[in-house]
Parts: sequence; structure tokens; C-alpha cells
Amino acid sequence: MPVVADKWVAATLDRLATQPACGYVPGHPPAAEPTALMALALLAHGRLAAAKPALHWLAQNQAADGSVGVRAGEPKPGWPTAIAVCAWQAALNADARGDDAKADNAQLPTAELRAAIESAVDWLLEIEGMALAPSPAMGHDPSIIGWPWVVSTHSWLEPTAWAVLALRATGQAEHPRTVDGLRLIEDRVLPEGGCNYGNTSVLGQVLRPHLEPSGLALMALGDRAVSIGKIVRTCRYLAETLNESTAAISLSYGLMGLAAQGRTPEAALAWLEAACARTLRRDGNSHALSLLALAARGAEGPLIAPEMAR
Repeated sequence: MPVVADKWVAATLDRLATQPACGYVPGHPPAAEPTALMALALLAHGRLAAAKPALHWLAQNQAADGSVGVRAGEPKPGWPTAIAVCAWQAALNADARGDDAKADNAQLPTAELRAAIESAVDWLLEIEGMALAPSPAMGHDPSIIGWPWVVSTHSWLEPTAWAVLALRATGQAEHPRTVDGLRLIEDRVLPEGGCNYGNTSVLGQVLRPHLEPSGLALMALGDRAVSIGKIVRTCRYLAETLNESTAAISLSYGLMGLAAQGRTPEAALAWLEAACARTLRRDGNSHALSLLALAARGAEGPLIAPEMAR
């Protein structure tokens, strides 16, 4: 079981452990993405029993076709499915390692989790973004097939990155869809490094990079692309942009992206602690707190640990 050395991380995990599910904003209905991230944060620090309610909530909200919608009662769009798969698979990995073995009710219903993962992966492999003909107005290759935010629309960076993470986590690293997803992510990296939210340029104007998609792209690419110039430049962009004042969610994704490339800044934990303090003063947003606690695990986090890439 991981040992939590930082008091702020332990206090954050204690706070998260009191919630069976969480929304994007305090007081709002639970949603699949922040709930899956909360489960991942708890699992990253060995709190398997505490993660079970969130894992169960995700399973309860899985549709018959295997997808997981945004919120209870909102089965479409199903883009959060890949994040739920990451959480469920991380739980199986934690259970196999014996994390939280001394805690009551820590044992997971592994058969049910495996069935949920299998159904969700089948759905992911069926969903394709619409290919478009190349156009001078686009800076990226619109013919590469990835994953869309909404079924029957164009492929986008972030849902593709999450799908790649889910497929790599579940042993599908060599699947043609995973390979195409990696191609799409590399294609969407900006010439000078970093990623926008999907496009590289519009009508000849190169877009600006943003921290969250840049970090997520590096997480999905993992160690397969460290020698590619655009990826090296993305690491440089993140390293030069992140600091103690960076917003919590952007900071978390940026640091996880750097950790996936073995380039965690020395001040990372101090920056995360400062962001946690700001979050607690503002509203105690569990979505942000989950990401901060998850990022605190660095290269040992469940989204970028070695077993997640097999």
C-alpha cells in the first residue's frame, strides 16, 4: 500500500473518502468523470475500500450497451466510459496487489468489475469519430480515426486520449484502434509543442496550447513518443508554464503529463499543496481535489504506472 508522507494528501483523501460520488461543482449532482477521478485518487494511495462506493456508482450508471453517461439519467454522450474503465481496471490491479487488505469490505466483486470493463471496452472499440477530407482550413489530419465527444461527430483529442489510456490499461496496447489513437494524438500536437483542445490551426492561424490537453496527451502517449521533437517541446512548454499559481486542474494534468515522460519538477508537491490550499479556501471542489491527490503520486499514479501500459 502506498505511504502518504504529506499531511495535505492524507487530509484530502480523508475528505474524498466521505463521498460515494461527486459532481463537477460542490452541491451539484454526481457526474461520471469527477467520480471516476475520485476513485482513481483513492486507489492511487491504497484506499481500495474507500474507492468502492465510487466504483459501484459508476457501475450502476453503465448502460446496457456498455457506455457510461455524463450523469445519472443522462446516458448520452458516453465519452466518460473510458475514464470509468481506467478506474475499474485500477481497482482490479489494486485488489490483485492486496492494497487495503486489512480494511473491512476491501475485497472487490471482481467478476462484476471484469464484466463492466469488457462491456465498456466493446463499446469503445465500436465508437469511431467521423473521418473528414483534408482541408487547407485545418492544420490537422482529419482522416485519422479516433474518438468523438458525441457519437457520429469528428474525432477529438481528449476523448481519444482517454480511450487510449483505457485500452492500454486493459491489455489492448497493440490494438489497431489504440495505434490509430496514438497517431491522432501525435498529429494534434502543435508544431512548437503543447496541445489545444482539438485543432492545431484554424484558417491558417496556429492555435495556442493549453495545459490540460497537453498533459493528457503526454499521459496517453507515455514512453512511446519521448524522442519525437513535438513531444519534447510539449514537455518544455509544460515545464516552463507550470508554477505554484497554476489552477488546480491544469496543474494536475500538466504534472501527470510530465510524470508520464519522467520529467517531474522538483517543486511539484509544493505546487500541488499550494493549489490544494487555494481549492479548500474557495469551495473544496472534489473534482479538483481528486486530481491534485492523483497527481501527487507522480509516476506511480494508476494512469501512468507500468502495469497500465501493458
